[in-house]
Amino acid sequence: MNATDPKGLTRLLAGAPRNWGRWGEADEIGALNYLTAEEVKSGMSSVRGHRTFTLGVPIGTPAGDAVFPGRWPARHYMVADKAGFEAGHWQALPGGLEFADDYVSGFAQAGTHCDALGHMWFDDTLWNGYSAHTTNGGMKKASIEPIARRGIVGRGVLLDMARFRGKPYLGRAETFNHNDLMECARWQGVEIRPRSILLIRTGWVGALSRGEEKVGEDYWEPGLTFSLDLARWFDDMQIPCYATDTLANETTYEADTGIMLVLHAALMRNLGVVFNEMAWLDDLAQDCADDRHFEGFYNASPVCVCHGTGGAMNPIFIK
Repeated sequence: MNATDPKGLTRLLAGAPRNWGRWGEADEIGALNYLTAEEVKSGMSSVRGHRTFTLGVPIGTPAGDAVFPGRWPARHYMVADKAGFEAGHWQALPGGLEFADDYVSGFAQAGTHCDALGHMWFDDTLWNGYSAHTTNGGMKKASIEPIARRGIVGRGVLLDMARFRGKPYLGRAETFNHNDLMECARWQGVEIRPRSILLIRTGWVGALSRGEEKVGEDYWEPGLTFSLDLARWFDDMQIPCYATDTLANETTYEADTGIMLVLHAALMRNLGVVFNEMAWLDDLAQDCADDRHFEGFYNASPVCVCHGTGGAMNPIFIK
């Protein structure tokens, strides 16, 4: 089995769990169904100091945003500003108000964002058995819209893998698995309970923003690596969503096979786990390290892009 095998994922995931039909044939939000009122209550009850952290990264930055290879950064244009009024392009509103206005163009999945469950597939089949042909011209099934309408709210647990391994950030292609997540949780003194929303810090987005790492054609992120046991653990733990400070929520390639982005298939496409990618976790992680409180209330919703493959978001974590 290798990356050139067109059925590589089919063979690799032959024994992996799958949640298709679990919440009905029409389901488009997958494991978010686990986030009932009890999980919202659990998240609220984990709050102690009522300190608020926003987890979104800036977009349209002068230095250029970090984006996954094949995409380009968002582009920000001023449509109206004071100079436009002075040049006579704009006139003050009745009563004297002037204004600034701007325009942003870019990928729906640039910056901190959430993937739709139909964002990636294999064997011509999306999440829940929908045909890949439903993506033509816009996603008719498993788009970002149902997730945006539902929202992602519950108990969040920060797992600071970089600090756990004694590093400012993990190295290129450095991997970890579910056993490492559990060891990190024990080291931090926090419990990963069923239906927890996981926030996994690698330090990678911070390293990219400081220029200590860069995105290139040979880009290979650190992150979770696939195994059947890991997929079964996510299924058994009923994990609804996880966020990381990387561009793809997993290590880019599997070292043994060279297959790319396996967890997008094993967790998103098969189990309906929602991916929140490129979250800013450094400030939250420092605060958690200071007070040794690694859980809180996670609240997020992507922009509701009609038939969209994903949506920008600025999650809020209260602890």
